Amino acid sequence: MADRAIRVDIGFQGGQSLAVRVAQEPLKALTAALADEGSARWHELKTEDSDVSLDLSQIVYVRVETEEHRVGF
Repeated sequence: MADRAIRVDIGFQGGQSLAVRVAQEPLKALTAALADEGSARWHELKTEDSDVSLDLSQIVYVRVETEEHRVGF
């Protein structure tokens, strides 16, 4: 379960958002880069199916799914 992919929505200035599925470690690296004032402007995020280059200065929110996915009612 430690390497289970988590759904994450990343919102950008201007209203666009990007929905990705990432493992726990890449998500921790992204949040650490966002919190670090001295980090590089660009961050490489490894997702479940691709690598995404993100401009950290344009990110306004990161929404992390917290509930386990269920099918049905």
